[in-house]
Amino acid sequence: MDTAIQVKKQKSISKYAIYIVLLALTAFFSIVAEGFFTTTNFFNILRQVAVYGIPAVGMTMVIITGGIDISVGSMMGAASVGCASLMVAGLNPILAMLIVLIVGLIVGLLNGFFTYEVGIPPMIVTLAAMSILRGLAYIISGGLPVYGFPASFTALGQGYLGPIPIPVIIMAICFAVGYITLEKTSFGRYVYGIGSNREASRLSGVSVRKVMYSVYGLCGMLAALAGMVLLSRVNSGQPKAGEMYEMDIITAVVLGGVSTTGGEGKITRVIAGLLVMGVLLNGMILMNIPDYYQRVVKGAVLLLAISADMMSQKRLSKKI
Repeated sequence: MDTAIQVKKQKSISKYAIYIVLLALTAFFSIVAEGFFTTTNFFNILRQVAVYGIPAVGMTMVIITGGIDISVGSMMGAASVGCASLMVAGLNPILAMLIVLIVGLIVGLLNGFFTYEVGIPPMIVTLAAMSILRGLAYIISGGLPVYGFPASFTALGQGYLGPIPIPVIIMAICFAVGYITLEKTSFGRYVYGIGSNREASRLSGVSVRKVMYSVYGLCGMLAALAGMVLLSRVNSGQPKAGEMYEMDIITAVVLGGVSTTGGEGKITRVIAGLLVMGVLLNGMILMNIPDYYQRVVKGAVLLLAISADMMSQKRLSKKI
């Protein structure tokens, strides 16, 4: 009985820890960073994290199944220059976006194929995809920014619906759909089941193949969408777009309590993890902390988040 109470207590602490960290960081930067605690800046934070939050939904599902996708940043770069190039060539922006979304889906499905069918570890598969996609981004663009597409396209990344930036609305829709999918559907239960015990899920009749293809395909498609939002924000297709974004996305997901061993995590807490990253980066920028110091902090946060997850898993396994 005592062991069960201890396990329950530890899970309860883990559940609310990310919200405590978010409040503490907000309070800290409100004191030390001039201009942080303003409505305008909070909307800036939301707009900044939107390009991380959109692919974070797909990444959450992938990690819950026990996988990983480190190609999302490169997918964003390839999507950025790909969509820009199609529009510059005269293609309708909506059609160009649809094509890029389909390409993102196909890339994700290929990641799922090599991971599930061939049996290559997802880290290796997506590392290869990361290199290929980044190379294609440079090939498509010739290593130069791509610009000259319709001005109306900038609304996707720079526009507002009332006081709310459109990228924030897109992110909110993605998270809402992700929440419903994971919490309210049988597919969501299959995602968690595969992450907890893939063989048991297979024996119970779950199509592991379909689920794995679906989560990787969704991750690729959402990364492509984020790449186009980023394209619209900066108003040019940059072959370097999305570089190292995969680290921030993974950090936000793990900070949100999604276990790197699979089978555990809530998308609502991923939102909090995303906001922690947004507040941290925004606060450091307002304090004029150099970029290379910011990289050190982000790396340390990722390491600490994964360490906390692994230590928590070990403690729970011993108590159980």
